[in-house]
Order: sequence, then C-alpha cells, then structure tokens
Amino acid sequence: MTIDMKAIHDSDRTLVMGVLNITEDSFSDGGLWLDPANAKAHGEAMMKDGADIIDIGAESTRPGAKRVSEEDEQTRVLGAVDALIPEGAVLSIDTTRASVARMALEHGAQIINDVSGGQLDREVPHAVAEHTESLYIVQHWRGWLAGSAGNVPDADTSVYANDVADDVYDELMKQVDDVLHAGVAPSQIIIDPGLGFSKPSVEHNFPLMVALERFNSTGYPVLIGASRKRFVGAALADAGIDEPSMGSKDNATAAISALCAEHGVWAVRVHDVAKSRDAVAIGNAWRAFANV
Repeated sequence: MTIDMKAIHDSDRTLVMGVLNITEDSFSDGGLWLDPANAKAHGEAMMKDGADIIDIGAESTRPGAKRVSEEDEQTRVLGAVDALIPEGAVLSIDTTRASVARMALEHGAQIINDVSGGQLDREVPHAVAEHTESLYIVQHWRGWLAGSAGNVPDADTSVYANDVADDVYDELMKQVDDVLHAGVAPSQIIIDPGLGFSKPSVEHNFPLMVALERFNSTGYPVLIGASRKRFVGAALADAGIDEPSMGSKDNATAAISALCAEHGVWAVRVHDVAKSRDAVAIGNAWRAFANV
C-alpha cells in the first residue's frame, strides 16, 4: 500500500496521532505493550478507534526516566514497525537516535518524531534527509529535565528569560534552521512547541496553546502533545478537581484536542484515541463553519 505522505503533511483537517509506548517505565502505560503481539494489537485497536498515525516510542522521556540501550530500542521499535506496516499503518517513530531512525525508515516507517529537535543526535536530520518521502517532527527541546535520562547533569531548563511563548518560538525556529541546514526539506518538517518538556507548570504550557496562531503562521504544520501531561492534571486541580484520575486527564486532553483542531493544528498526539477522535471531529467542523 502506497501512502501519500505529502497529503498527510498538507492535511486540511487535524489528524489524531495515537501513542504506542513500547517502554517499561512510561508514566501512564509502561510495560503494557512490550510484547510485539500486544504492541500490534494495541496499534490496530487505535487505528480502529480512528488514529490517523501511530507514534511508536521505545524509550520513555518522562522526568526521571533512564535511557535504554540502543540495541534494545532498535529491537522494540522494529518489532512494532514490522508488525504494523502490513496493516497499512502510518507510523511515526519517537526517537532521538539516528540509528533507530534509519532502521525504522528502511523498514517502512514514514515519520521521525525527534523530541530533541535534532539536538541530541545531530545525525537524525541527515537520516531523514536521506529519505525524501519521510516527515520530520522538530520539537522544542532544551535538554533533559533535572534527574532525567541517567547520568546527565541536573539543570533547570525551565527558566525563560522572556515571555515563554517568545523564547520557545525563537528557539524552535533556530532548531528548524539547523535541520534545514542538515538537508531536510521544508516540505518534510512539522513543528512541535514541546508541551511539558522543560515546561512543568500550567504557566509554562497554556501560553503556548494561546499562541497557536503564531506557530501556525510559520507555514509549518504544528503538532500538539498535551495528553496526560503533568500540567493537565495541575490545571484540573486548579479548577477544583481533587486528585484527577487518568480518565479525567483524558477528558481534559480531549477538550484540548477540540480547541487545537478549531485552531487548525496539524495533529494532536494522544493516548485515548477514541475520545480525541470525537473531539477533533467537532473542532474540525467548528473551524469549517467559521471559515464559510
């Protein structure tokens, strides 16, 4: 099956990206999908629920997570890719390693979702550039949060000297410039302001969502990943909802998905596909009527 990746990149409706964590320690579903058969079944279930894209990640990026070995990441990712490509899936690979990106693309994956935005492994953009039909999600990234990813220096990467939206925009556009310089074509690029990454609080993240039109104005499609992030639970708590459950976080994520669709983002990255599919449908319809 041939998938038109230009049509995916240029989609005029907001897409739903389902999260498939093949990890031991992701905060919401670590360990559930490590077995390749379970990973395939979960990916297929998300596709049935309406996921346009499946985002496969074999290394948790949550605060406090330890890096997995390169070999383990490759094995986990390729097992899921080889299982889901024959089912007609559009696959995004959540990795910061060029070796994993190259192998996944060679096995049929179509998108690389690099949370470091080309900074952790400078070869990742080159791997994408070698596959001109693939897409590259460039996320705003300042480095691992304090205590994350093993033996890296603890540092406070969440201090923004100016307005958070200004700083994130400027830094993300610099990352995009670097990726373009590495040979990635503008038509391959999708941008992501990186909600939750070096942005622990509501005050860090809501201003970025308020500034969606600014990110849209770059001409690059915009991905938003708010699903089950810490700030979503904090916002619910601020609204008087004590000890928000995972279900209530998914409900709140669906609300964010609807707002993102209404504002014309390219895709939302979510754990509960069915809830956000419905929410995005309403947001897409709202935007269509607003533009009549």
